[in-house]
Amino acid sequence: MAVPNAFFRSERAMKLRAEARAEARAEARAESVLRILEGRRVAVPDAVRERVMGCGDLDTLQVWFSRALTVESAEELFADADR
Repeated sequence: MAVPNAFFRSERAMKLRAEARAEARAEARAESVLRILEGRRVAVPDAVRERVMGCGDLDTLQVWFSRALTVESAEELFADADR
């Protein structure tokens, strides 16, 4: 029995796939931020880990990614956001 594939071509399906791709990119970027910090031997408290992994905004994660290359403490990732 053939499965109708109209749903897979629908606007709703395309939107769901786009959302899933965006979530996957955000998760990968968040993991990269943490990997950089850990590779630089910067201590990453649980609160920082949760905040980074909970962020779904790619622009914010890009800023944190860049900062992760130079910060002395993990909390410095959020320097401007906390003001």
